Amino acid sequence: MSYIDLWISRPIWCGMSLTPEQCRAARALLTWTQDDLATRAEVSRSTVRGFENGQHELHRASAAAIRRALEDGGVLFINADADHGPGVRMAEHG
Repeated sequence: MSYIDLWISRPIWCGMSLTPEQCRAARALLTWTQDDLATRAEVSRSTVRGFENGQHELHRASAAAIRRALEDGGVLFINADADHGPGVRMAEHG
């Protein structure tokens, strides 16, 4: 099982949160390029690139589309808790 823990120092908004670090890690788990993710999420590559590089935040609709595409690919998002930061892992197949 693959698991990546991403502790970050900035606040995370509630609900369907997505950090740039989670986005990059999720793509890595799926071996997707930014183009692959953009195509699957139906957003522009510049949206993915700018978000992952910390150049801008995502609109809620873009964040939801990106997260949904990654989840459809088999990624599970892990919320931060008192001991660990947010992370991602692959869903177990069974």
